[in-house]
This record gives sequence, structure tokens and C-alpha cells, in this order.
Amino acid sequence: MFDEIEPRHTKIAKVIEVSTGRAILEDHTRYPYAESNLYFLSRSGELVWQAERPAPNAHFIRVRLNEDGHSLSAYTTGRHACEIDLKSGKLLSQIEFK
Repeated sequence: MFDEIEPRHTKIAKVIEVSTGRAILEDHTRYPYAESNLYFLSRSGELVWQAERPAPNAHFIRVRLNEDGHSLSAYTTGRHACEIDLKSGKLLSQIEFK
């Protein structure tokens, strides 16, 4: 069973549960610039990764689990569309849109 989630800085905007844990998206408003507001917690509640960001000032605003079950699709405040590896939080791809 998953432990209760306590937000790190703001409020939780979305939770994506998978067998190994939870991907957490926190509200980007007033989130610290030095940290990613998209992160992954293990089933026991330990921080596994913070998602790599495409730009230092970009926070994530939307996220979803892809059909492959191994990656996330996300959009940022910096107008990026990203694919993120679910195991590591590393960027697999990114594009900037206007």
C-alpha cells in the first residue's frame, strides 16, 4: 500500500500511480526555481528522482503517462513539450513551441 503523500513545497496537482511508485506533479506557482516540481516517490515514500527540466526556469504544468508505460509526456511554463523517462526522470526528448 502507498503511504500518504505530503507535498514538498506547494500543493499536489496530479498523481500518476504505477507499480513501483508515484509520479507527483506539484503546482508550479511559487515553487522554488532551483527544484523540479515533477518528481517520483517509491512505494515507501522515498524520493527517487526529480524530473530533468528543459530550462532552468521552466516548471511542469501538465503531465500524463504514455501508453508505453515507461515514459511521461509533460508541458512546461517555458513552452516545452517533453518526454521523460519514468525510471530515471531524465529528458528523453523536448521541443519548444510558441
